[in-house]
Amino acid sequence: MKFSFTTLSCPEWTWEKILEEAGRLGYDGIEIRGLEGEMFLPKARPFLPENLEKTKKDLQQQGLEIICLDTSCSLHDESRYQANMEEGKATIDLARELGVPYIRVFGNNIPNPYEKQQSILWVAKCLEELGEYAEDKDVCVLIETHGDFAASDDLSAVLSHTHSPAIGVLWDVNHPYKAFGEPMAVTYDRLGKYIRHTHYKDSRGKGPHAKLCLVGEGDLPIGESLEILKQHHYDGYLSLEWEKKWHPDLEEPEIAVPSFISYMKTLI
Repeated sequence: MKFSFTTLSCPEWTWEKILEEAGRLGYDGIEIRGLEGEMFLPKARPFLPENLEKTKKDLQQQGLEIICLDTSCSLHDESRYQANMEEGKATIDLARELGVPYIRVFGNNIPNPYEKQQSILWVAKCLEELGEYAEDKDVCVLIETHGDFAASDDLSAVLSHTHSPAIGVLWDVNHPYKAFGEPMAVTYDRLGKYIRHTHYKDSRGKGPHAKLCLVGEGDLPIGESLEILKQHHYDGYLSLEWEKKWHPDLEEPEIAVPSFISYMKTLI
């Protein structure tokens, strides 16, 4: 297994500092969720056409790779269909240019529980369109266990209505367990064949608003999730998603980013 952290963890760091710290701390990769204040990644400074080659060289010099480009696409929102498709496809194109294997999207919400099946079919339709677009670009579109679609039965229902081989799952280990009380084994049993990437955070308490804390200081059974991944020969990334961008009161990245890799190495 390899280690990465999302740039959500360090919203004030420049691209140069992100590379420097990732290399210094022994990370294998970086996951991009916003960069230098820009959330639409094709417009981020290191990814502008005139900077792409230098960005690739800088990554190579540090022995790093970008493992995933994270979008803001919330596929449930029919009013944002065009915007979601444009962002998703532009991010797929950027991933191809950079040699990044994954982009991340959300299913996100089921606005009306009485129309759940309609929401499932709509999310599946949008996900399939992005998957088909990605198929000949060596990119896989990952839908995260997030929001209402952190419930693995509903996310499984979405996936059952898709056919593109360029579709997978990003398992945010915290969300199904805390928001829906799902045992780790149940989540993996339902989604395991689709899981390509993982997010790790930690929290104390139950429910979708359990209090975030440094990884290893909460009550999420992280060790159990790692054992499940080991049993199924997962050799992908364990990625820190420290939500400093959305929760400025959290510990600084200078604490959280080194703490994560240090703690996780003791478990694996």
